[in-house]
Amino acid sequence: MREVFSKTNDPKVPPRDQEFYELRLDDSDDIWKPGYFVKQAHAQWSEIDRQIMWDGFDFEPCATLEKAKERYAEWRLALTRLGFIYSDMDMF
Repeated sequence: MREVFSKTNDPKVPPRDQEFYELRLDDSDDIWKPGYFVKQAHAQWSEIDRQIMWDGFDFEPCATLEKAKERYAEWRLALTRLGFIYSDMDMF
């Protein structure tokens, strides 16, 4: 599962005024350590690079899918509390 959050859904907002978070729930590809990961990445305008750049990667391992879904929901709620209320999942 993958979801991208923003503070606006207005396509006219210039890139330098936008900020995003990507939230993912992935399964482990390590056969010796099965489980799941909740991952979060942050993106915002970089004046030096003159484009939106991804930074600030965080992740949390979870032993079960149920725990991963629980943590995903908690991380999602935290993002909405920061004002990131628009999700690309809501568009479909």
